[in-house]
Amino acid sequence: MNPAPGADPAPRRGRLIAALVAGQLGLHSAMAGLRMAAPLQLLDEGLGPTAVGVLLALFAAAPVVFSLHAGRMADRYGYHRPIRLAVAVSAIGLLLALATALALQWRWIDGPHRQVWLYAALCVAAACTGTATNTGMLTIQRAAGTMARDDTERVRIFSWLGIGPAFSNVLGPVAVGLTIDLAGYAAGYGLLLALPLATVIAARRVPPVPGRAAAAGDASRRAWDLLGHPPLRRLIVINAFLSSCWDVHTFVVPVLGHERGYSASTIGLILGAFTLSVTVIRLVIPWLAHRLQPKSVLVSAMLGTALVFALYPLAPNPWVMGLLALWLGVHLGSVQPMLLSLMHKLTPDGRHGEALALRSMAMNACSTAMPLAFGAVGAVLGSAALFWVVGGAVGLGSTLVRKLPDQGAKR
Repeated sequence: MNPAPGADPAPRRGRLIAALVAGQLGLHSAMAGLRMAAPLQLLDEGLGPTAVGVLLALFAAAPVVFSLHAGRMADRYGYHRPIRLAVAVSAIGLLLALATALALQWRWIDGPHRQVWLYAALCVAAACTGTATNTGMLTIQRAAGTMARDDTERVRIFSWLGIGPAFSNVLGPVAVGLTIDLAGYAAGYGLLLALPLATVIAARRVPPVPGRAAAAGDASRRAWDLLGHPPLRRLIVINAFLSSCWDVHTFVVPVLGHERGYSASTIGLILGAFTLSVTVIRLVIPWLAHRLQPKSVLVSAMLGTALVFALYPLAPNPWVMGLLALWLGVHLGSVQPMLLSLMHKLTPDGRHGEALALRSMAMNACSTAMPLAFGAVGAVLGSAALFWVVGGAVGLGSTLVRKLPDQGAKR
């Protein structure tokens, strides 16, 4: 993937990065849109919050099961075959959701089995789109790490890639929401089905990314032996700490706002301020990458997050909470490029897909289990205590960063 000698690589590499971002955008937008539309249809059909909770958990739970397979496939086959498979799996799930919505709309399915068919179809669609998006993410991140020529460029590329999910979480839900209001759920699912086409089109601009040829012993090799490498193991634990901070913020801010009598729009603006800040910092990082040291950024982010979480329950009004959300977005938004760059550096050659898969499994496991844990702890100790407990844990976890080798160190 290196440019030809004597050629100006900047335009070519810019187009390549844009193609990787667009590939991520197509798959992730479809999943984000389904994650909003499916619960709404279930509620409209009379199913309760428990059914919705199980459905939403499948978006994160299914990738936990298939992450290692996806990572190994990316290591072996490179970019295009895993991406095509991810688009196909996403399309299967969305086609099922579309066909079921049409069957309900045209009364082909009715009566006592109506809810059963809808729930089963949307659960399968959730598992398919969650798995497909995760497979695409692992493949794209591996390709991005491979194409970078040095550590600074790797931070820049991962920062650009980090913008994709933020835009996707706006594009997918907004587009499908407007479509549902205008033409119904079937039309909404039809729109979502078209979004992964952007991934297919963008893939044509990505040259072949070499995979690793199968070697003797691959069948019996356990991905878990990567965790026997202490720096990589510490990095995955650090990632789990920071992933939990995203989850607790998303979970507790609405609860805390509701306890204080804030309106839904006010709570939404606080969460929106966080998302805006994450997006802005990831736009800024590529211009500052040559000045940033990943370890220093991680320590600063973890201590800054701990301080924000200590202050959140003490905020006297929504304006202060909004400022804290902006501050938190700067810290948490800066960590993904640093984590991914360090992970690429610390992972043995030919096993980057597997390492990324372990990271993904840890994150998705947190996203599945943490809301349940937050609910139990919050019921006993209150929502403020959740901020303090998690903030204290992430602050102490910053000591792990100092044990990591420097960015330029050998594996």
